[in-house]
Amino acid sequence: MNIISKLVASLILLSLLLTSYQSSAQNVAIDPTNIFPKVKLETSMGIIVVELDRVKAPITVDNFLMYVVTGEYDNTVFHRIVTDFIVQGGGYDADYSAKKLNKDIVNESGNGLKNEMGTIAMAKESRPHTANRQFFFNINDNSNLDPGRHWGYAVFGAIVEGEDVLEAMAKVKTDYNDALGWEDVPIEPVMLIKATLLPAE
Repeated sequence: MNIISKLVASLILLSLLLTSYQSSAQNVAIDPTNIFPKVKLETSMGIIVVELDRVKAPITVDNFLMYVVTGEYDNTVFHRIVTDFIVQGGGYDADYSAKKLNKDIVNESGNGLKNEMGTIAMAKESRPHTANRQFFFNINDNSNLDPGRHWGYAVFGAIVEGEDVLEAMAKVKTDYNDALGWEDVPIEPVMLIKATLLPAE
């Protein structure tokens, strides 16, 4: 699928998503011509700004932006932090209750973007097209997450401000959480307080 076809498919998806969110996303505008939108993530440890790549990952970017503009990422927790690997969040509230899901999206991991330090990518299950709302930051060059013999994890942007915040998040103490049955859970919660789509420059 060439870039033009991907952009057309992305615009169709965006239109459908906007319709489905009409009641909850009043007065929210996503400019489909802004191919490198920026999102500010206000976390409990500081502010991170990411620049997204709608040219190489149009479906993934528009899916992420819909969760942003509807406030679905606000007051969620970074529930998994693995030293020298990833910082993952977007799926659970402060009580570790799962947030509502939209439909799974097509895996765009073959777009040429790599899981390098400071990039943002979509989490998924073992099956390829199961990315939904959870995302992660790479805190190392994780080439093992790129596509090869198997589907990879789709990168759709990178940090442009707040690298020091991500580095601090990556160093928090974690442990096995008995109640959740999860490894690598921060002992002190690390929160995503608010996600905001920034005006086009």
